[in-house]
Amino acid sequence: MSRIARPLVTTLSSLALAAAGLTLTTGSAHAASCSQGYLPLPDPVCTPGALNPDVTQDTIDSTICVSGWTGTVRPPSSYTTALKKQQIAEYGYSDTSLSDYEEDHFVPLELGGAPRSEENLWPEPHYGDETSSDKDTVENKLKKAVCAGDVSLSDAQNAIMTDWTTALSSLGLS
Repeated sequence: MSRIARPLVTTLSSLALAAAGLTLTTGSAHAASCSQGYLPLPDPVCTPGALNPDVTQDTIDSTICVSGWTGTVRPPSSYTTALKKQQIAEYGYSDTSLSDYEEDHFVPLELGGAPRSEENLWPEPHYGDETSSDKDTVENKLKKAVCAGDVSLSDAQNAIMTDWTTALSSLGLS
């Protein structure tokens, strides 16, 4: 492609994405706005969840069930803070104070969530009826059940992706 054609294609592509309500950032398209209407869950279009392919039922004893393992895959705060700023705007939160949100892994690292996928990270509020700390409690109980063999990894992942607020009861763990 010629030196002149490449910028033209990039510009036309960006215009087409903008017309479709999308923006181009770091080589990928993102929804220009995400709905808060699903809270305490993330918008399923913006944050559908994503899995770490290295974590399977066969590998849990060398991954998620090893104490401290999540620290080996957790992205640095420089990455998550920048993403949190971007996503707070995408979600249209009127409160833009970074300290009022946790850049949360929708499918938690403790259950084999993808560490750096923007499809698995979202700015979860610390406020509301169901908060980020409530979700953390659910995540820890699910991980414990998976590692004890009481629940399969895929069942725990599906339950948390369906609705983390009912994940424990849907698996008979509450």
